[in-house]
Amino acid sequence: MYGAILGDMIGAPYEFDRGDKTKDFPLFSRGSEFTDDSVMTIAVAEALLGLGRDADDETVRQAVTRSMQAWGRKYPYAGYGGRFRGWLTERDPQPYNSWGNGSAMRVSPVGWLYDTIEETRKYAGLTAEVTHNHPEGIKGAESTSSAIYLARTGSSKEDIKDYIVREFGYDLSRTCDEIRPYYHHVESCQETVPEAITAFLEGMDFEDVIRTAVSLGGDCDTLTCIAGSIAEAFYGVPDELKAECRKRLPGDMLAVLERFEKAVG
Repeated sequence: MYGAILGDMIGAPYEFDRGDKTKDFPLFSRGSEFTDDSVMTIAVAEALLGLGRDADDETVRQAVTRSMQAWGRKYPYAGYGGRFRGWLTERDPQPYNSWGNGSAMRVSPVGWLYDTIEETRKYAGLTAEVTHNHPEGIKGAESTSSAIYLARTGSSKEDIKDYIVREFGYDLSRTCDEIRPYYHHVESCQETVPEAITAFLEGMDFEDVIRTAVSLGGDCDTLTCIAGSIAEAFYGVPDELKAECRKRLPGDMLAVLERFEKAVG
């Protein structure tokens, strides 16, 4: 999860097109703080860590819902969208047909926890469905977790690209140089996930993926969260960046992160 959380933190100061669309920027600054992306990633991780492999679908959905609501109430000012903010406080929370990129930014734990790509896609869909039950919302979560699974199990970038295009139909033919001039702040899966995957495909190492994602602009914390989550699975995360991440997290989030790291080995 370091990749997702670092992407969130490093992208946060440049959200809402506040960056200069360059890869040359300070990696950390005063504004490099976790947002809702990290809070909900932690929530999904904690929920799934608490479940047995024999849990049925509804049990999974209920566990994810409870965890997301609990963490959202614990960190109410993390930058949630309006509809999701309301969902966090509902007594009987129901999905609301969203295709927003929130389903993809919180899904990275799924990419690490399961033994097959079929399981990975199933659980990604379940974590999405509690809010983002629109087909595009589910697709965003499944494609992101699939890329993570493939990256951590030794697939090449070309194989990852081919799988994502074949299974999900995203356009990964554009280069970042082609995307960058026209890209703007947008919060849909269909206009965030392909760009994040493209940044991963072009990046030369973990840090370069992060810098490439930030340089695209747009919903920068979420885009870089998604790109970073895949980059971690492919490249790993340098120890010095892990240390910077830990310094910026409160103890309760660190505890889940450490538990998750032990679980995935």
